[in-house]
Amino acid sequence: MIAIIDYGAGNIQSVNKALKYIGCDCVVTRDKDMILKADGAVLPGVGSFGDTMDTMESYGIKDTVLDFIKTKKHFLGICLGLQLLFPESEESPNKKGLSVFDGSITKIPADTGLKIPHIGWNSLDIVKKDGIFKGIEDNAYVYFVHSYYVNAEDESIISAYTEYGQKLDIAVEKDNVFATQFHPEKSGETGMTILKNFIAL
Repeated sequence: MIAIIDYGAGNIQSVNKALKYIGCDCVVTRDKDMILKADGAVLPGVGSFGDTMDTMESYGIKDTVLDFIKTKKHFLGICLGLQLLFPESEESPNKKGLSVFDGSITKIPADTGLKIPHIGWNSLDIVKKDGIFKGIEDNAYVYFVHSYYVNAEDESIISAYTEYGQKLDIAVEKDNVFATQFHPEKSGETGMTILKNFIAL
């Protein structure tokens, strides 16, 4: 069973529907015991870094996420769920993130002439061709909705990039933790394969 961690994010039900579509046994919950007993966990996310951390803290979900990751069972962060794994974001300068990884979240530069937020389809430059990207070809397209991106201190955790005015880190992977800036649940067959790969882990 996969726990979809519920803190009121807007894309939780679309993640739930996508996982059920591929035949996954999953539950949307914020119950600590249920999350910790799950075989895997997904942290979706749409919204503000600081407001979301406040909500997670008020529900006790911050500690639950960190406790789950310590179990070494597989964890997937999606969109804001990736950004929250880092210590800080330019979006909310005075709010601390989960600090699972070192680095920061940076606003996409406005001087590229491209629209911000970045909304739409962009191709993947895959670094780690196993794990959640097993069987996914380079230049496969996935769906993005974001204004901020990851600057990871440890380049070895980056599993994929994309180009949007510049090279952006858009997926990370280390041990049992995986995360994507794009939305697999909105990324067609490529996204479904990524979710199936996560479940297979």
